[in-house]
Amino acid sequence: MTDPLTTQIGGRHYLDMPIQPIEFITRNGLDFCSGNVIKYVCRHRLKNGKADLLKARHYLDLLIMAEYGEEQI
Repeated sequence: MTDPLTTQIGGRHYLDMPIQPIEFITRNGLDFCSGNVIKYVCRHRLKNGKADLLKARHYLDLLIMAEYGEEQI
């Protein structure tokens, strides 16, 4: 079986990172929203630019709402 951390579908933006977001996310036991914030912030310069930062912001807003019951700030 191939090591999934050495294979990527749709680019190399994670393979070229010293620590892939999935490694950081799972080792730190982060929830779905927090993990997506990490993922999108890490890859924005290598993949989708501003669109990835806007996705990260969206997941931050969802996390704030889930954790603190607040609307967007």
